[in-house]
Amino acid sequence: MIQFLPPDAIERRSFEIILEEMGDRAKLIPADQLSLFQRVIHTSADFDYLDNLFVSPDAVSSGRRALSNGATVVTDTNMAKSGISSHAMNLLGCKVVCRMADPDVAREAKERGVTRAVVSMERAARETPEAIFAIGNAPTALVELCRLVQAGQVRPALLIGVPVGFVNVVESKEMAKALDVPRIIAMGRKGGSNVAAAIVNALAYGLTR
Repeated sequence: MIQFLPPDAIERRSFEIILEEMGDRAKLIPADQLSLFQRVIHTSADFDYLDNLFVSPDAVSSGRRALSNGATVVTDTNMAKSGISSHAMNLLGCKVVCRMADPDVAREAKERGVTRAVVSMERAARETPEAIFAIGNAPTALVELCRLVQAGQVRPALLIGVPVGFVNVVESKEMAKALDVPRIIAMGRKGGSNVAAAIVNALAYGLTR
């Protein structure tokens, strides 16, 4: 039966349905992480994230603290950037940056024979080493970010590693999971720019709603 709901009730009802379908598993999720899981499932309609989403114990608190302090959020796609709530970012005084389409990034990547994702992560590491990094598409971005963390050149307030696909996706996430930084990783092949944006939004909405 079609449910006729006012616009502001649709999301609320969706979250209620998600919680109902989680069942007893919702009780196993730390309270500060529950809305994170709900929003990722809401954006993907995929309950596999109950098993696939790795959240380090300090991830939510570190991410929200950074957002409260006006952090920069670095994404690897303009799609992820567009999916992050500009209203919430404005309220928090945060900036969202994606360097992937910058002409000079493309030029340098071509000259060096590397991906634009590699160059954009290098630049972000120099400009905003304590940013929130939200990687939802390019495994090469996540691999490079891991390398920069291991080299001590960047220390993310939060690393969101949720690229989607088949080549180096699983391996890049295993690298990210092994790091000693606050991190949220979608293990396996699933993920995407929409999931990266959903995670940032879940953290931001916990501060602005």
